[in-house]
Amino acid sequence: MDNDLHYEIIKPHKPLSDFVDSFWFLHNQSDSNKETTGLPDGRVDLFLFQSPTEPFRIALLGLGTAQHESAVIPANGLMFSISFKLLAIEYIFHDTISDIVNNGKLLPEGFWGFTKDDLQDFDLFVEKATKKIQSLLPKDIDKRKLKLFELIYVGKGAVTVKELSEKVFWSSRQINRYFNQQFGISLKTYCNILRFRASLEHIAQGKLFPEENFTDQNHFIKEIKKFSGVVPKELFKNKNDRFILLSTLPRK
Repeated sequence: MDNDLHYEIIKPHKPLSDFVDSFWFLHNQSDSNKETTGLPDGRVDLFLFQSPTEPFRIALLGLGTAQHESAVIPANGLMFSISFKLLAIEYIFHDTISDIVNNGKLLPEGFWGFTKDDLQDFDLFVEKATKKIQSLLPKDIDKRKLKLFELIYVGKGAVTVKELSEKVFWSSRQINRYFNQQFGISLKTYCNILRFRASLEHIAQGKLFPEENFTDQNHFIKEIKKFSGVVPKELFKNKNDRFILLSTLPRK
């Protein structure tokens, strides 16, 4: 990654890992703004953010279904984030994110007890966030939904709606209604996003042919371009670390 951008990630342990993908921070250590392109990754992010020119704020970013251009990381801007899996929306937030697809919303300062002081120490932020989420863990979870998401994540999206429906004993129609009402997209779209995300790990290694479940090379290129705006070769080049998500992955 660009030497001016400092990135660190921490993965949670069970039982948080059913609801939380990761804790991470991104710090623009330079005195100039960094223009980036965001890529869909199938996660829902809660951000704490502040820069010398912008006030402290907390925001929730919904699911992305396409690249979003010109996401600027301000000079000396600092961002701490919790990336959530979809099960957290219903069971931790007790809410829906169908209204913020490709968008986000500001949360009140003090949400979950977070303040600008929490941006002083990432490890303490993770500790505080972990304790808060642990206090919100549900006692009972619909076993169909727990199994559904387990299969989706293990398969990295490379599974059909029909297969999932048969394995969790929940009709395809009901699953899609749940997804659209709760998250604002269909299950098939979500699985395609996860497959795209998994493909980024291979592209970062210079593997520009499908490693995941794509029909053929043309299908692979078409899907990568649909979600990123560019073909795999351009993604791999990642000029100026434009694609932050790709920059965080190990390269060959």
